[in-house]
Amino acid sequence: MLASPLISRLRAVLVATIFVGIAFLSGCAAKVSDYEGESPQLDLREYFNGPVRAWGMVQDRNGKVLRRFEVEMDGRWEGDTGVVEEDFTFNDGETQRRVWTFRRIDDGRYTGTADDVVGEATGEIYGNALRWQYVLEIEVDGRSWNINFDDWMYLLDAQTLFNRTVMKKFGLRVGEVTLFFLKQPAVRGG
Repeated sequence: MLASPLISRLRAVLVATIFVGIAFLSGCAAKVSDYEGESPQLDLREYFNGPVRAWGMVQDRNGKVLRRFEVEMDGRWEGDTGVVEEDFTFNDGETQRRVWTFRRIDDGRYTGTADDVVGEATGEIYGNALRWQYVLEIEVDGRSWNINFDDWMYLLDAQTLFNRTVMKKFGLRVGEVTLFFLKQPAVRGG
């Protein structure tokens, strides 16, 4: 009988520890609004207007680099609607093309569509940060998979943007994409 109060006390401590851990983890999740006061201010219409180059890598859930790639982009905006063309070249020679259509909803919110995006992407900007979320249809070994992308982009200066993406399937992390963008000088006609 002496063990029963001890076991009850240990259970109570374990349950309390679990609840504190859950509260701590949920309270520590970054929100894009955490970056409201950060500068320089990110404006998608300004950054993705004209040529941009990017270099990146795809990693599996264990951190192993699966692929490296370069991207040539060109964007143009008319008012609150923009089109950004992306041409990917992977280290194995494969090429891909994605054409995004963005729409500015208000000062900090955007939506976007592309042929391989399921439904509509949504994004929110505060300060120098953008959180961009969407489902991308990816072909793997002849099968199509819908993968959830959670992009976090940070404007470092007028030319440099850094992106870190977590990819999930069924709520489980399956990999990451890391990407470095460099805005190119505008090409002027002569």
